[in-house]
Amino acid sequence: MTVRAYATSTSCVQGASLGFVLDRPAPVVVTDAIDDRVVFEGSADAPRWELDIPAGWRSSLYRARFGAEEPWPFGLPGSVPCPDNEVYFVVRQAVPSSPMLLSVPFTTWQAYNRAGEPGQGLYWTESPTRATRVTFDRPGSGPSPERWEEGLMRWLRRGGHDVAYCSNLDLHDGLGLLSPHRLLIVNGHDEYWSLGMRDSVEEFVRRGGNVAFFSGNTCWWQIRLEDGGRTMVCHRDALSDPMAAADPRQTTVEWSAAPVNRPENTLTGVSFRAGAGAWGQHMPRMLEESYTTRFAGHWVFEGTGLTDGDKFGQGCLGYETDAAEFEEIGGIPRATGRDGTPSSFVVLATADLRHWGEYGQGGMATMGVFTSGLGTVFTAATVNWGNGLRDPVVDQITRNVIDRLSAPDGARRWDVIGPPADLRALAVLGRTLYAVSADDTLLARELCGQNMPWRPVGPAEGVRGLAVPREAAGGLASGLYGVTHDGRLLHHGEQGWREVGTAPESAIGLAIADCTFWVATSSGELWRQPFGSGGWKPAGSSADAVSLGGMNGRLFALNSENRLLTRLPPPALEEPEPESPDPKWESLAEAVPGSTFTAHAGLIITAGHDIPLRWRHA
Repeated sequence: MTVRAYATSTSCVQGASLGFVLDRPAPVVVTDAIDDRVVFEGSADAPRWELDIPAGWRSSLYRARFGAEEPWPFGLPGSVPCPDNEVYFVVRQAVPSSPMLLSVPFTTWQAYNRAGEPGQGLYWTESPTRATRVTFDRPGSGPSPERWEEGLMRWLRRGGHDVAYCSNLDLHDGLGLLSPHRLLIVNGHDEYWSLGMRDSVEEFVRRGGNVAFFSGNTCWWQIRLEDGGRTMVCHRDALSDPMAAADPRQTTVEWSAAPVNRPENTLTGVSFRAGAGAWGQHMPRMLEESYTTRFAGHWVFEGTGLTDGDKFGQGCLGYETDAAEFEEIGGIPRATGRDGTPSSFVVLATADLRHWGEYGQGGMATMGVFTSGLGTVFTAATVNWGNGLRDPVVDQITRNVIDRLSAPDGARRWDVIGPPADLRALAVLGRTLYAVSADDTLLARELCGQNMPWRPVGPAEGVRGLAVPREAAGGLASGLYGVTHDGRLLHHGEQGWREVGTAPESAIGLAIADCTFWVATSSGELWRQPFGSGGWKPAGSSADAVSLGGMNGRLFALNSENRLLTRLPPPALEEPEPESPDPKWESLAEAVPGSTFTAHAGLIITAGHDIPLRWRHA
């Protein structure tokens, strides 16, 4: 007969002990579930047995098997469940030292435990006999038969990556647990999240931590943890949940549903509400599907060799996927934000799975990345990502994500935000990025991380520099200003360009700072004209500038060696400064990837001759 056993906790730290409850004495074998290495063999007493965890055991997911091995073939969710004599648990690092922390979704495993048995499992979702409360104090709560999480965990181990493990229950009050790590990995099918889990992870990101969701159907249901975290509550219905009246924000419904109204998009960037599902006999159809590349120039795709429109990752789109609502603009997807997806979300790849509506839920899959506070979040938006790692492209994307998001804070990077173009001036007005092309056309696009197309606005003949004041002053309106090489100062409005004054000849850059126009010339001079004044005065050296910009009352210059320099504007009564080298200009960045730039809202945006548009923090 099968030994029935469970652990008294889903995790413990190195050097501690973990309790097990058994219905009879049995031999026990404990293996590292990631590489199948046997770490302990012995005998377990009943009804309670303590396993002492040596301090030298690595942080990992472990399996304790009581009695004989039982067949456990792959299957559909809820079918062929984890045998009652197998107990899974995590050993956490006693002293956190790994850059990456991987969370194991014990709540989802427990939700599927005893699926279909009246009053025992949280499934099936709309069955009136499903349970609304399930306990961790019972056997059978191991991984689902598909082992959604196994592929990525084994891949990380084979690659020698330094990863610590935790139970997702540890995230419930987990900011302290998360803080020593740089990257949290959420893996596979992590569907059930408590308020504490979500608050901890979102605060971790706001403070500068990063998250990689190699998962799908993520954070779909809100749960509550009771009885010291040993009972999981999920009514799935506000009318049945007494918490809806007592504390609506903790009601156990879909996160995006009333009265919670907190779409998971703000955590993950995507949601199963717009995603797709293929279940039952149709589940194998997921193996036919692939992602389509939508932003091949992004750092996530470095080294893959992909171009926009290429397919990759066939089979990685598991039976449930997540998606963000987006619109096609000039052939490029742009997240609308109407569903709660952050405005910084960048769509990297998409899959049109609306045909799944014939045998499940029709929708999309949307791979993407976004920033929140000081942190970065990546989402693969599929439960089966880890089992697609045999695909070299999926492998490379995963390496790119974990290498970048787990790296120590260091040099700020230039990230591609648009395709190559031939540009010679840039400026930002509101949320619109303007540019002048080499063929004297004024172009515009949204200022965002997405690879949006440029649209022509009109001519910009002779314009060599663009600038935008913070506000109207000195009789000059706000808006977009330009300077021409032949000495004209222009303002752009609904009727196009209008000349508003003269400018130094041979101008190659324009900036506005301290309610003053600043012009750099090809001869290395810097000139100034306060708003409303009648003439230009020399202001010293432009530091060999080939492009000029202003931000927050400060001047910036890009020189011919592709170095970005900055300084505070010289006082109006200051004598002309000595010729270059100019001690008042300070180096801000090296190897700027472009020959023109603009500075706006803490960002430096660069472009040039047939090179990608990029940005980084100043």
